[in-house]
Amino acid sequence: MTEIALARLAGGMEPPAAGVMEEMRQALEDVFAARVRVAEVRVRVPEASLDGARGQYSAPLVLKALLEGTAGMGEKVLGVTSEDLFIPMLSFVYGQAQLGGRGGVVSLARLKQEYYGLPGDGELLAARARKEAVHEAGHLFGLVHCEQPECAMRLSTNIRQLDLKGDALCLGCAALAMEHGR
Repeated sequence: MTEIALARLAGGMEPPAAGVMEEMRQALEDVFAARVRVAEVRVRVPEASLDGARGQYSAPLVLKALLEGTAGMGEKVLGVTSEDLFIPMLSFVYGQAQLGGRGGVVSLARLKQEYYGLPGDGELLAARARKEAVHEAGHLFGLVHCEQPECAMRLSTNIRQLDLKGDALCLGCAALAMEHGR
């Protein structure tokens, strides 16, 4: 059985809340044939990954720090941060993961209603975090983006698209994940 470690990433903001981490852990266990645990060790988001002009952190550099700082924590590691992430060719990403690899990272920054100037909503944050955790873990299991509207592997380039999809895999993606998880 594959093991996935969820690692809290600390940076300039508060680390992710335990309740959100538990929601993500449960979603991963529900979807993948994996043992999932919240990592006790917190990996710091490196200050060098902060692009001051953008006010965001480089997802590739955060992912590199995660992989270096979590050796031996599990077959697969999914870092969770409250920091806003980007990659050079996109203004932001909800997360990034190595296709068929060991590590991925999820940002909660744009999953929070507060980011959009709205009152906080813990249930909505938890639902979005579950979807994004399953999506990024799916990449770790070798899954690419899916065209099925409710599949968690559907590409989300804005919060509305993320809200419309589900937190489970379609039948095709689920079969592929099981194949890669063996």
